[in-house]
Amino acid sequence: MDSEGQKESRKPFWGLNSIILVLGIVSLMTDLSSQMIVPVLPLYLTSILHVQVGTLGIIEGIAESTASILKFFSGWLSDRFGKRKWLMVGGYGLSNLIKPFFALSSTWGQVLFIRFADRIGKGIRTSPRDAILADTTTKEERGKAFGFRRSMDTLGAALGPLVTYMILTLWNGSYQTVFWFSAIPGLMATLLLIFFLKDKRNQKTPPSSVKRLPKISFKGLQPRFVWFTLITLLFTIGNFSDAFLILRAKDVGMAAAYIPLTYFAYNIVTSIFSTPFGMISDRIGRRPVLITGYLMFALIYLGFGLVHTVSGIWVLFFVYGVYYATTEGIQKAYVSDMVPEGQRGMALGTFNALTGIAVLPASVMAGFLWQSFGAFTAFGVSSILAIISALLMLIFRI
Repeated sequence: MDSEGQKESRKPFWGLNSIILVLGIVSLMTDLSSQMIVPVLPLYLTSILHVQVGTLGIIEGIAESTASILKFFSGWLSDRFGKRKWLMVGGYGLSNLIKPFFALSSTWGQVLFIRFADRIGKGIRTSPRDAILADTTTKEERGKAFGFRRSMDTLGAALGPLVTYMILTLWNGSYQTVFWFSAIPGLMATLLLIFFLKDKRNQKTPPSSVKRLPKISFKGLQPRFVWFTLITLLFTIGNFSDAFLILRAKDVGMAAAYIPLTYFAYNIVTSIFSTPFGMISDRIGRRPVLITGYLMFALIYLGFGLVHTVSGIWVLFFVYGVYYATTEGIQKAYVSDMVPEGQRGMALGTFNALTGIAVLPASVMAGFLWQSFGAFTAFGVSSILAIISALLMLIFRI
């Protein structure tokens, strides 16, 4: 993008335009709502509804991967019509309004339905949001912008477990009370998006491939983007749901009330480091930062497989926060660098959809390996896949 977007948006804070600031605050509030629930949902499923670990993997995999296909279609729609805001409003609104109904669930099937609807909302909003971020920044500042949004996102994700800990303490461990309170920041995020985000109309005529009905395809996209997506896909197959990290903490002996605090620590570290790592990727390139992140992930997951103490769990969650800061936002900035503005929604949608779909085999595989061979095997396989992905990034110089 470039000059056009800079004319359109001034830089009121830390060199960031108003669109990025609004998206950052919306992400903060939404993740505060979501992460109030995340640390307790696996515990609610296993201790209250008596769900097996393998079933938990199926729930997480289906919820994440099936809904991920919508990330592609929403990206295509936002490219086709140039109006990204209302897709985002629909996505954020659905996720934020459906989550409190976990409080009324009494079977794992009901939990699956609510998780699925929540992830549909994420699928609708993610690609248009990422495309807006890419469209309103230059290549030289894009890493910082994606890093800032990730920092705000994870700041909310850090505050969520902290609020959950307070609620569990005050309401005698009531998971249902946590679910109901999660509605407050979610509603605030949706209203903020409606009233304060100004949509940027894409003035460029979309290419003919964007005018046609979409299909997941690499046709017309840069070979570097194709190879990077395939390598990231391999890495994602080993990057199963964080619900298993929470169960691992419980297995090691951490009290349920303290598990949200480990999640707080992980997210606050991610929030602190995401913007600096984004800025580093602007200076030295995305590739070395991502390779570092993949190798860190391999060591961290090996650690989760070997850990036997509560103090070890704390250390791993802290370091896990640093890993996360080196990857999620930077991956999307890297994709945005590889494709022209008029195709970013479709490219980001393809990337998000494929890596999201990979969560199904990842979580199902983790649940099967854990239930059949133990936690070390599940984490060890993921560690090996991360090392292979890092080596492929080095060998092919993606």
